[in-house]
Amino acid sequence: MTMTVTLLGTGSPIPDPNRAGPATLVRGEGFALLADCGRGVLVRLAAAGLFPTGLDAVLPTHLHSDHITDLNDVITTHWVMSAAPATLRVIGPPGTAEVVDAMLAALSRDVGYRIDHHDDLTRGPDVQVTEVRGGDSLEIAGATVIAGDTDHRPVAPTVGYRIEHGGRSVVLAGDSVPCESLTALCTGADAYVQTVIRDDLVRLVPSARLNDICDYHSSVADAARTATDAGVATLVLTHYVPAIAPGQEDEWRALATAHFSGRVVLGDDLTSVEV
Repeated sequence: MTMTVTLLGTGSPIPDPNRAGPATLVRGEGFALLADCGRGVLVRLAAAGLFPTGLDAVLPTHLHSDHITDLNDVITTHWVMSAAPATLRVIGPPGTAEVVDAMLAALSRDVGYRIDHHDDLTRGPDVQVTEVRGGDSLEIAGATVIAGDTDHRPVAPTVGYRIEHGGRSVVLAGDSVPCESLTALCTGADAYVQTVIRDDLVRLVPSARLNDICDYHSSVADAARTATDAGVATLVLTHYVPAIAPGQEDEWRALATAHFSGRVVLGDDLTSVEV
């Protein structure tokens, strides 16, 4: 059985007219899982042929704003588009329940308006939150989801996810520098999706605030070395900082292939990889 990884959003906190915020969709026979909910995620999800009602779970890797900014949109749209009351599962690191509760509180007026207007809406969104730490494992719609600790300090705790189904495995790392637990999570995976920065280009910008991102994100070379150490088959790069300029693709790819001999995938929003 195969799984398909779709980069719904390959952007970063820097607004980009061509790239939605970080979000990755993994689909297999009978399941659809969404990792992170960056800006514009529902537009990209629709372009990939799926509405929120088709999601089996949402998997935030961490609670940085650029990774959860449109989780409220996913919650609301899942609720409104469901023909009957339906539960949205959200699985994330400790702190996720607090964030979801705050989102639901912020949406309370909207929820009230819709219940007042639509006779068939009698209650608000039903969101079931499960908080996980490294080593936790869940079964979701026939797929096994294993959480692993990552290192994005001072953002903590943060997790990556290994999705296993039909003998195939995909790892969604989120933001992280290389660490032993990430390598362990990736070991032998068919695909490893990693957010990356070009630290050489970032350091050219005379901004301390921008330069600070270099110490808690993987560079392209870092991701490639993790892929090699873990023995993965395919390295998928996303969340590019800075955005890949037209014609720079080979340059980015070369930085990875200098440290990794497997398949390297990078691309625009809606790039898909089958594993």
